[in-house]
Amino acid sequence: MNRIILAAGLALAQLFAVNAMAQSKGEADPAQSKAIPSKPATAQEKAAAKATRKAEGMKAAKADKPSAEDPDNVTKGKAKVATKEQRADAAKARKASAQSSLKKGEISSGEK
Repeated sequence: MNRIILAAGLALAQLFAVNAMAQSKGEADPAQSKAIPSKPATAQEKAAAKATRKAEGMKAAKADKPSAEDPDNVTKGKAKVATKEQRADAAKARKASAQSSLKKGEISSGEK
C-alpha cells in the first residue's frame, strides 16, 4: 500500500513540476521576435501596391507563354471529325459484332 502511494505521489510531483517549469515568467518579448508595430496601410497605399503586383503578374504571364517554335507547343494535327451518320453506323456495326460474339459465347454476359 505504501509503495502505491509513494509511486503515485512521485508521479504527481513530476506532473506539477513540469507544468510549473513550463510557465512563462511574464516577460513581454525577451528575444525581440515580434516586429515593431506600424500604422495600418491606407486605402491608397493598398491600391498602389495591388496595381504594382498586378502589372508584375501580367508581365510574368506574358513572358511565360510558349512560343510557336517550342517543340512542346507543336500541334499534332486535327482530329478526324466524323458525321453523325458515320458515328451511328459505326455504333450499329459494333453492336452487331458484339451481339454475334455474345450469341456464340465468345463474350460472357457478366452475369454468373
